[in-house]
Amino acid sequence: MYPAPPLTPLRPIRGLGTAAVVMLVVDAVVRVLAFAVDVQRIVLIDRFLADMNSVPLSDLETNDRLYSMSGLVETVAYYATAVMFLIWLFRARENAETLSPWPHRRAKPWLIFGWFTPIVSLWFPKQIVDDIWTSSRPGAVQETGSLPAARRSGLVWAWWLAWWVTSFVTRGLSGLFANSKELPAIRDAALFGIAGNVLTIGAAALAIAVVLTITRFQDDHRRVAFWPSSYAM
Repeated sequence: MYPAPPLTPLRPIRGLGTAAVVMLVVDAVVRVLAFAVDVQRIVLIDRFLADMNSVPLSDLETNDRLYSMSGLVETVAYYATAVMFLIWLFRARENAETLSPWPHRRAKPWLIFGWFTPIVSLWFPKQIVDDIWTSSRPGAVQETGSLPAARRSGLVWAWWLAWWVTSFVTRGLSGLFANSKELPAIRDAALFGIAGNVLTIGAAALAIAVVLTITRFQDDHRRVAFWPSSYAM
């Protein structure tokens, strides 16, 4: 038996889910382009260090401009994606509150502040997504006694670990190579930048999977609300 539709109609979420996925894809594409710029940077520096006459100065200057531009585009794409993800998250949370018979563990302001408040940022966002996941997944509310005791999603765990590893690496790199002036240090910064972009792309892929899955769960509930007889046994 599919669970009965909620008494309060759920708000549409597919459009916001699609927008969040599009922005995550855009962010990943930007990272791929930044990856290419970093690779070119390493190749040019290696050639220059081996033979200074083998690399025209114009090539180095062009790469410097591309590197600066890619950094700016990465920043814009990152924050635009974060805003779109949070808009989707607020809608998903609103629907999840309707679907759950129990209160969620974190108040709505933590949907924003939980990401950058020291210490609690280690687990508050994941708890928020966990509760949305449990409330949204058909049958999950019926099989658990409370949101804190619910079985956790492996996908959400994978996304959260990928997010934190990526954040740790990229923040550490920005501090480590912020004032690099020598070519070997600049080369190392580009090399670690490649690693950071690869991790970011992986975390974005997992975030896309989380968004699509929760959106599908809530869409299933909305379909039940419109055509309940189709799901009756």
